[in-house]
Amino acid sequence: MFKAIREPFGYKNILTKEDIQKKRSKKVDRATNWGSTLGHIWRIVDEQRALLIVVLLMVVASSIFSLLGPYLIGKIIDNHIMKTQFAGLSKLIFGLIAIYIGLSLSLFLQNYWMIGIAQQTIYRMRTGLFTKLQKLPISFFDKRQHGELMSRMTNDIENVSSTLNSTFIQVFSSVLTLVGTLVVMLSMSPLLTLLTMIIIPIMFVATRWITRRTGKLFKEQQQALGALNGMIEESISGQRIVKAFSQEQRMIEEFAEKSSKLRNVGFWSNVYSGGIPKVMNLLNNASFAIVAGVGGLLALKGQVTIGTIVIFSEYARQFTRPLNDLANQFNNVLSAIAGAERVFGIMNEEEEKDLASNKVIQQLQGDVKFNDVSFKYEQTDEAHTIKNVSFHVEAGQTAALVGATGAGKTTILQLLARFYEVNKGEITIDGTPIQEMSRQNLRSQMAFVLQDPFLFEETVRENIRYGQLNATDEEVEEAARKANAHDFIMKLQNGYDTFLSADGAEISQGQKQLLSIARALVADPVILLLDEATSSIDTVTELKIQEALERLMKGRTSFVIAHRLNTVRQADIVFVMQQGELVEAGSQQELIEKQGIYYKMLEESNA
Repeated sequence: MFKAIREPFGYKNILTKEDIQKKRSKKVDRATNWGSTLGHIWRIVDEQRALLIVVLLMVVASSIFSLLGPYLIGKIIDNHIMKTQFAGLSKLIFGLIAIYIGLSLSLFLQNYWMIGIAQQTIYRMRTGLFTKLQKLPISFFDKRQHGELMSRMTNDIENVSSTLNSTFIQVFSSVLTLVGTLVVMLSMSPLLTLLTMIIIPIMFVATRWITRRTGKLFKEQQQALGALNGMIEESISGQRIVKAFSQEQRMIEEFAEKSSKLRNVGFWSNVYSGGIPKVMNLLNNASFAIVAGVGGLLALKGQVTIGTIVIFSEYARQFTRPLNDLANQFNNVLSAIAGAERVFGIMNEEEEKDLASNKVIQQLQGDVKFNDVSFKYEQTDEAHTIKNVSFHVEAGQTAALVGATGAGKTTILQLLARFYEVNKGEITIDGTPIQEMSRQNLRSQMAFVLQDPFLFEETVRENIRYGQLNATDEEVEEAARKANAHDFIMKLQNGYDTFLSADGAEISQGQKQLLSIARALVADPVILLLDEATSSIDTVTELKIQEALERLMKGRTSFVIAHRLNTVRQADIVFVMQQGELVEAGSQQELIEKQGIYYKMLEESNA
C-alpha cells in the first residue's frame, strides 16, 4: 500500500518504512545549541527595541480587538435579535465595524513594522557573515566547499528572514489570544471551557510526535541543500575540465544523487510538518462540534443563552487556532534555528587577528630570512609539508624556487604572506619576525602574480586598480603600458571601460596574466611573489609577459616559482626544493658547476 501511494506521484525513490526505521536508529545532527542561537538572534533584534515595543503594542491591540468582536456579536444576539429590540442596535453595529477596522489596522501596522525589523536583522546578519568571511584565514576555505558557504549566505539566512517576518508576531499574538480567550471563557461558562480544553492534551501529544521528527529532517534538509549548492558551484566553475574529460554523465549522476537526497528529506520534512495543520483542523472541528452540541443542550435547559453559544463557538475556534499557529510556527522555528546555527557557526570561527603589539612598518626594505621553518597543512597526514627550511634573500634580489610538484614551493610563498602560520621556526623581513607584524601592513607591501589570474566582474580599469584602490586613471594606464597590456586593452570594445564577465571569460589566458601583472605594478610592492606566472602561456605571449615581469621585478625582492628553468636564468639565487626540504641553493652558475640535482633538472629540460 505504501508503494502504491508513492509511485503515482513519481516518488519511486522516496524512503520506505524500513528506510525511516533505519534513519531513526541512525545518529542525526541536530541543532546543538538552541539557547545560544536564539540568544544571538535576540541580541540583534533587541537593537531595534523602540520599534519592537510599538509592534508588541499593536499585537496587544489586535488581540483585544479579536476578543471584543465575538463578544459583541453574542451581546447583539442576546440583547437585540432574540428580544427583537432594535433600539441601540445601530450603535453596536457601528461599534463592531470600528472594532474590525481597528483589528485590520493593527494587524497591518504590526506586520509592516515587523517586516522592517526582520529585514534590518537579516541585513545585519548577512553583512556580519560576509564581513566575517573576509576576515577568516585561508585554511578555513581549504576545508569547505564554496557552494556550501554560499548556501549559508543565501538559503540559511533567508530561512531566518521568513521566520522572523511572521513567527515572532504570531507566537506573541497566539499566547496573548490564548490567555485572553481562556479568561473570558471561564468567566462565561466553566463547563463549556472545560469541554474546549479536552482537546489540548491530544494536540500536545500529536504535535510532539510530529515535531520530534521534523526537527531532524529540517536539519538534514539544510545540510543536503548546502551539499547540492556546493556541487553545482563546483560543476559550473570546472565546466571546461568536465567537458575536456567527457565527465558530463558522471556530473549528471552525482547531481541526481544529491538532488534525490534533498528531494527525499524535503518530501518527508514537508509531509510531517504539513500533517500538523491537518491534525489541528480535525481537533478544531471536533472542539467546535462539542461546544455546539453541549451548548445546544444547555440552551434548551435555559442554562446558557444563544448568544453565549455563539460567543463560545467562535472562542473555541479562536482558542484552538493559536495552538494550531504555535504548532505550525514551531516547525518554522526549527528550520530557522537550524539555518541560524549554521550561520553563527561561521560567525564564531576564529578570525585572522593581529595583536595590539604588532608592528606597522611603513616602508619595508625586503630582506627576507627563513630560519629553520617547518609547516604542515591541517588536512595532510604527512609529518611536514616543508621541513627545516632556512635561507636568506637580500633586499632587491630575485630568488627562484624550483622543484617537482608538491615539493613545497607555493607553501613557501603562502607562509611568507602569512596565509598560514609556521609550526616551527621563524620568518623575518628586515630582521622583524613577520608574526610581530600586522598582516594588512605586511600584505600591503606584497603583490602576487599567480598561475591562474583571477579577474572580477568589473571593468578592465577597476580590475587593474584593485592593486591600489586610490590609483588615478593615469597610474592605471601607465601600469598597463609597463605590463604590455595597453595595446590589447585599447582594441577592446570600450577600452579600459570594457566590462569583463566573471573571471574575464572574454579575453585569453595570456591577456588575463598581463592584467594581473598590471595590477601588481599599480600596487608598487616591495616584495613580489610569482607563482608559475608563465606556465600556461604560449611562447609569443610569454615573451611579452617575461618583459613585463622584468620591469615589475626591477628593484624589488622577488620570489619566482617556475617549472620552466629558462624563466629563472635572471635569478640572483636559486633554491631547489625536494619533498619539502631545501636541498640546494646558489646562483644558477654555481649549481651548474656543482652538477647536483639542479644540473640534472636542467639537463632533462634541455633534452
